[in-house]
Amino acid sequence: MKRYLLLGAWALAFGAVQSLALAAPDEPTTTMAAAAASAPAPSQQVLLLLRLPPEHYRPENAYSGGYGDGPAHGARRRMAAALAREHGLTLVTDWAMPLLGLDCFVIQVPDDQLPESVAQALSRDPRVAWAQPMNLFRARGHNDPLYPLQPAAQAWHLLDLHEISTGRNVRVAVVDSSVDAQHPDLVGQVAEKENFVDSHRDVPEDHGTAVAGIIAARAENGVGIVGVAPSARLLALRACWQENAQDTLCTSLSLAMALHFAITHDAAVINLSLSGPSDRLLDRLLDVALSRHISVIGAVDRKLPDGGFPASHSGVVAVADDTGGPTLHGALLAPGRDVPTTLPGARWNLVSGSSYAAAHVAGLFALMRERAPASTAAPFIASVVSFPGGGIDACATLAHVAGDGACMRTVTRSMPPSNARQ
Repeated sequence: MKRYLLLGAWALAFGAVQSLALAAPDEPTTTMAAAAASAPAPSQQVLLLLRLPPEHYRPENAYSGGYGDGPAHGARRRMAAALAREHGLTLVTDWAMPLLGLDCFVIQVPDDQLPESVAQALSRDPRVAWAQPMNLFRARGHNDPLYPLQPAAQAWHLLDLHEISTGRNVRVAVVDSSVDAQHPDLVGQVAEKENFVDSHRDVPEDHGTAVAGIIAARAENGVGIVGVAPSARLLALRACWQENAQDTLCTSLSLAMALHFAITHDAAVINLSLSGPSDRLLDRLLDVALSRHISVIGAVDRKLPDGGFPASHSGVVAVADDTGGPTLHGALLAPGRDVPTTLPGARWNLVSGSSYAAAHVAGLFALMRERAPASTAAPFIASVVSFPGGGIDACATLAHVAGDGACMRTVTRSMPPSNARQ
């Protein structure tokens, strides 16, 4: 039986914790903050959605979902510009959403007007599908280097899970801040990397790198940690940016673009370790993803009665950290405290929060997908087995999908008799 030597990784992570506690902020973070100060404020923007004609009626040749200079797109852009002028607004940019049959235009609203009121006024125009304020979303969780080191791999018997599945070739979309694809634990793990944030320089960022490591850090490479699904293929889709050491932010548009890419590039699992207000555009894209049997994982925000969006969206697998406290009804509980994981610049550190609990479940769903690739997403949710306290019994869950009790037999043999499952 292969065994991954994690003790050295935990010691390395603990050493990184001590050094990071004294380290000054990296230069790229300062640069990003300066760039953010000069960029248009998303909170004063509105998304204007115009309908695309049906596919076979479009005059553009070889339309593939990107933007060309076709006459139909030019006409829609002129319409958007006209609508902006009529309302005293400024047209900023645009993006195609062919999955939804929409063209999406970003409109800048003057500081003396409310985006909500502007969106309502635009939505009343018969030429408009709808308009909505540009919502802001926040990544869930934070670095917490002062807690005692408690490796999450032990709770799920990760080594035993990997006897059954490693998530081989399952495509997992990490919709987050920028992933450090050159990190020693992530080299070769990223199949595709795209940036959907234009206003901030694309440099490796903490939150996305930490989430990616929990999902798919390399195994048996002699350094660092082992991901839940070390053979998965990551789609590192930058839809968020690191505002400062505490905040990672995303917008409706950046998330929509990343979701559109994930859906059209064969993601089997989409991880959304973030939360914010309900969003009509993202609602529509999530419905498309779920209709294509893509597993979508969302982090629960305990501060919101419904757990926040997208965790509250029907069909999304809502995940909270297992540290206690009220949470969304039906949410899964996964390791989310003192989790050692990857950080930019060949570093490791401890992180805590529902972001990282969601990443664990995204990795678990990749393991399940490898063993049952033809199954739809819905049965996977029903297959998740929980302990009486609410935490996930990962071995029983994977055994249920794989039809193989090897993981459970191994765990039972390794437990003291008083703790063995009956």
